[in-house]
Amino acid sequence: MSDVEASALESLLVEREPIINDFQIMIATVNGSGSQTANTALLRSIFRMGVPVSGKNIFPSNIQGLPTWFTVRVSKDGYIARREDYHILVAMNRDTATEDIRKLPPGGVCLYPQEWKIREDRADIVYYPMPVAELLEASDVPANLKSYVANMVYLGVLATLLDIDLDEIAFSLDFHFGGKAKAINMNMGLVKAAAEWALDNLAKRDPYKVARMDKTQGMLLLDGNSAGALGAVFGGVTVVAWYPITPSTSMIDALNEYLRDLRTDPATGKATYAVIQVEDEIGAIGTVIGAGWAGARAITATSGPGMSLMSEFAGLAYFTEVPAVIWSVQRVGPSTGLPTRTSQGDVLKAYFLGHGDTKHPVLLPSNIEEAFEFGWRALDLADRLQTLIFVLSDLDLGMNLWMSKPFTYPDQPLDRGKVLSAEDLERLGGFARYRDVDGDGITYRTLPGTDHPRAAYFARGTGHDENAFYSERPEDWEANMARLTRKFNTARQLVPGPVVDQADGIPVGIIAYGTTDACVVESRDRLRERGLKTNYLRLRALPLNETTRDFLAAHERVYVVENNTDGQVANLLRMEFPDLATRLISLAHADGLPLTPRWLTAVILEQEL
Repeated sequence: MSDVEASALESLLVEREPIINDFQIMIATVNGSGSQTANTALLRSIFRMGVPVSGKNIFPSNIQGLPTWFTVRVSKDGYIARREDYHILVAMNRDTATEDIRKLPPGGVCLYPQEWKIREDRADIVYYPMPVAELLEASDVPANLKSYVANMVYLGVLATLLDIDLDEIAFSLDFHFGGKAKAINMNMGLVKAAAEWALDNLAKRDPYKVARMDKTQGMLLLDGNSAGALGAVFGGVTVVAWYPITPSTSMIDALNEYLRDLRTDPATGKATYAVIQVEDEIGAIGTVIGAGWAGARAITATSGPGMSLMSEFAGLAYFTEVPAVIWSVQRVGPSTGLPTRTSQGDVLKAYFLGHGDTKHPVLLPSNIEEAFEFGWRALDLADRLQTLIFVLSDLDLGMNLWMSKPFTYPDQPLDRGKVLSAEDLERLGGFARYRDVDGDGITYRTLPGTDHPRAAYFARGTGHDENAFYSERPEDWEANMARLTRKFNTARQLVPGPVVDQADGIPVGIIAYGTTDACVVESRDRLRERGLKTNYLRLRALPLNETTRDFLAAHERVYVVENNTDGQVANLLRMEFPDLATRLISLAHADGLPLTPRWLTAVILEQEL
């Protein structure tokens, strides 16, 4: 950079007001380089300083070698949706550095290893070269670990440039390594060395800064897979069967840890649960259906390709009316698609999975609190409705860290539904397994081992009458399917209802679900700034109910926002409410990344203004 260019940049930056707690950092590294430790420590440190923050890991579907990016969004206003732009670049991947630097806006910041000797040929950004190799060489880090610990250099330099408290970084590393002093000291030693070097050698030439706030007090940071796993433990899960698949595997890892801590008989020291890794997803769903039939609370976790393999067993569970939970963490399809990218592309598949006239309740968590709540509520609903319950998370929620209020302990006892004991059977003189006694479509069942001569029945996947006897009589088939429809309509009132933010006199509505909520919340504020007010309904479950119909009826235009290509929920709304279908406008977009407020704001303004 010439003296003239440097002077012009200096003037540009001096004239700018400090930008405090409102920017995004992009960290570009190589997959398998150990950067996740530094990235999560950075995220957690800012969070502990009371500043709202969110992080998204964009990584390839291989173990090592390809580019990976991690964004840290710092937002004093509490926005957590993905931003398309970034203001501070940590360039630690030589192969992507040119393109990553090109995307920096004027006034942006680039940190890079000084040994690269890259040309600082942009006069409108600030470059901060870091002596990564030199600091590593001077450290006492073992040679075989240097490439993994190198990322602590940018963590230390960022701490100095952004005024991040080193004590918070020390706490975050302690948390990450579980108190293991050797690992903590090795990493923190390099952080401190880099921070001291930056303090002595770098003149602050950018406006970005982190300053303490109090907006995260009492909150926690957790990923959705862990939250859902903990919720399932609180819901009484006893049998877990699974086959590894990205991005759901970490949910089972979390379940293993929580169950080990919370489900061991204190008297005997033995586990009171079973976690079984089976040969494939067919074995997984077969195991949990068998466990559900036997009276256990059972779940499996998978993603789209695994759910496809579960189709035949799902139809069996629907027709035999066996409770179990399938937690599917969605990724991009079709085929194996993009295993490490996020999507909402499996809604219709989950809703109709099976063959013939099959429909399943589906829960749609939008945040960490709901991931926890639906972890236990899904098990209650499965027992109450005697059917499969799907929980559709996605990679964005499942594998990224999110802020959350502390979880609320389940507000009700475990709901085992209509289960008859031996005493009940004696009093009633027996029962008919598929007879609708109460008019809600939900029949009574017994569990294997119930000590009564009239407890047994055949759990048939073939045509049957209300006594569970084999039947091919048309009237028996029609009666059974009509009852299953009544049960599904009962589910409309039992599943979590939508969240509605609605004022009178506003003709434009938005419907969204899952992690698109964060995008919609911010976009509504941007639209309001442009003079366009909107109402909002966030779906939390399927099947739909009258609240959704009323919302559609109250608006001239309703935009349905979802992270898939076909507008799956928009199509479902048209199917359920055909008289209101012309009011629906599908805003479906899928590129493997979370939706952004900038995109949504632009497409709605294009339609409305």
